[in-house]
Amino acid sequence: EVQLQASGGGLVQAGGSLRLSCKVSGITFDDYAITWFRQAPGKEREGISCISPTDGYRHYKDTVKGRFTISSDNAKNTVYLQMNSLKPEDTATYYCAAQVIVTAGCQYYGMDYWGEGTQVTVSS
Repeated sequence: EVQLQASGGGLVQAGGSLRLSCKVSGITFDDYAITWFRQAPGKEREGISCISPTDGYRHYKDTVKGRFTISSDNAKNTVYLQMNSLKPEDTATYYCAAQVIVTAGCQYYGMDYWGEGTQVTVSS
């Protein structure tokens, strides 16, 4: 059974930090790129960052660039999202998803597997 287990969410004040984890099981970790998405109430889901664990390729959307850092621990089959300088507009449910690697890099569409979300709430 494929599982992507996101954790690490919580309540934090503006300017604070959180680190999300995405533990992957049931698939060959090196064969998949991992993408973090978020969805705020009443808004569309947006991809914010992705990583290809095999070659370390990373990408960030402008909304999080310079504040969030994506990384992977291949030995633990886990991808992390370090979130610093959090803003109230970062409040959302955060999801991780996996996509089999067919081209270099990583994508924000065409995910093969999704995990359950973890809630991040940033107070002002």
